[in-house]
Amino acid sequence: MDLGGETVGLITYMRTDGVQMAAEAIDAARSAIGDQFGSRYVPDKARLYSTKAKNAQEAHEAVRPTDFTRTPDQVKRFLDADQLRLYDLIWKRGIASQMASAEIERTTAEITADNGGQKAGLRAVGSVIRFDGFIAAYTDQKEDGEQSDDGDEDGRLPEINARENLAKQKINSTQHFTEPPPRYSEATLIKKMEELGIGRPSTYAATLKTLSDREYVVIDKRKLIPEAKGRLVTAFLESFFTRYVEYDFTASLEEKLDQISAGELNWKDVLRDFWKDFFAQIEDTKELRVTNVLDALNEELAPLVFPKREDGSDPRICQVCGTGKLSLKLGKYGAFVGCSNYPECNFTRQLSSDSNGGAEASASNEPQALGKDPHTGEEITLRTGRFGPYVQRGDGKEAKRSSLPKGWTPASIDHEKALALLSLPRDIGAHPESGKMISSGLGRYGPFILHEGKYANVETIEDVFSIGLNRAVSVLADKASKGPGGRGAAAAPLKEIGDHPDGGAITVKDGKYGPYVNWGKVNATLTKGKDPQSVTIEDALLLIAERIAKDGGKPAKAKATKTAKPKATKAAKADGAEATTAKPKAAPKKKAAAKPKAPAKPKTAAKAKKD
Repeated sequence: MDLGGETVGLITYMRTDGVQMAAEAIDAARSAIGDQFGSRYVPDKARLYSTKAKNAQEAHEAVRPTDFTRTPDQVKRFLDADQLRLYDLIWKRGIASQMASAEIERTTAEITADNGGQKAGLRAVGSVIRFDGFIAAYTDQKEDGEQSDDGDEDGRLPEINARENLAKQKINSTQHFTEPPPRYSEATLIKKMEELGIGRPSTYAATLKTLSDREYVVIDKRKLIPEAKGRLVTAFLESFFTRYVEYDFTASLEEKLDQISAGELNWKDVLRDFWKDFFAQIEDTKELRVTNVLDALNEELAPLVFPKREDGSDPRICQVCGTGKLSLKLGKYGAFVGCSNYPECNFTRQLSSDSNGGAEASASNEPQALGKDPHTGEEITLRTGRFGPYVQRGDGKEAKRSSLPKGWTPASIDHEKALALLSLPRDIGAHPESGKMISSGLGRYGPFILHEGKYANVETIEDVFSIGLNRAVSVLADKASKGPGGRGAAAAPLKEIGDHPDGGAITVKDGKYGPYVNWGKVNATLTKGKDPQSVTIEDALLLIAERIAKDGGKPAKAKATKTAKPKATKAAKADGAEATTAKPKAAPKKKAAAKPKAPAKPKTAAKAKKD
């Protein structure tokens, strides 16, 4: 960071699991504590820590400030908001780790309330801070359900003396109910994984990212809420791969990996033992029918898929036809709930992650009327299908339909929004260059704009209804500049060498790993130090032939260039060059002569004789 013209690093190397600090850093921290908080906050001995995690990456010391005298207040003018928050956290935790312990007294206060002879006994249980210690610098923010630093869940009390007269200010009447254990947050899940011996500090972030990226969980107010997809995968693994999702299996495998890294076990033996049993499990699972898998999932996920009904009826009986049995089904877009009487009964419902209200709310496929289209007079309804909620205008096969975009819930759909969705695609205006119409719409992959068969995504569904012509042209131009792969327009070749004997241009291009020869779909890297401008047709043909042979291509293509290999003398080079240029000319003649195949004519003659 640039601090007033001086370039400095504010923190030490951050990719570490270490919890220990260098001796000079500890001395600097103790000195800073004495200067900023007072000598009482400096403990008699330096505090030393050790990690409990196995195989932790402790090649570097803990993440800490490089200079404890640089307080967050002193450097905040040089940092943006996120950088300041991060530095503030690292500085405070580093300082607090070397401060004296807090002195907290657990207190039970017995209070006698007297009101005109009527007495009531009150009790308050909590803690009183006698000396704040490290709390003066940093207090850990606890998740819901976790205990405070002093192990007391009832909070802190003000300082109270025995036989002290207390003045009543107000009385709060509260009611408490027993609640289920709180859901895991990222922090509490990592803590639980550490307790079970699952994973390593260096893998926790990747594990949590995978859960989120695959939409197995969604984070709501820092809590990890399981999604239907995550529940489905978990149920499948627990039903058919039980051994491999047990806590002790994962922990024991982690121990074996630690032994491999320490040289105590042969990795091939571990892999062989694992694969022998795992392969047998896969073979057994392959023999199962889809119905066997769905039956097991129906039973495992019954509370989620088939929640209890208020009337006490069987939750698996279809409420539309009354006789069919509801079951999980597999479709193009994933799992859903359907009726066994299909196609007579076409009831379907999305697999909801809400086991209480979500499934029951969709228990009926009855359309919800939203109003009539002012232009056609047809009824507009909100419906639920196997792919989720959608709006529909009219009835029958010709009815106009539109799925709800991401972020729009059925409860938020009114007549105005339904009309807007059913009006898509929307004409934006004629393109100033081509004169053809640019339109916007909602597709399988989200909102888009369209021009001459080419699509460009826009950020939100609101853009579909509000985007103007100028911005639409700009979005299309940006998409075109990125090319088909979305990584920018193709760069111009460094050199155009000529045509290949089998047709197609040969060029030299600059790639990520250096210059290479390109012919169609064949790319051959130039040797290190080779000047792209010095590549000849003979060099290029040789490289292409070697590349094709390496990839298992046809040897005929390689033969066409093998005459370029002899390079003993100048005369040989000249001969090779003549042979190479002569063959390409001869090759098309042979192919042209071979095109009218002789066997085709006798067949025609034979047919004529039979006629």
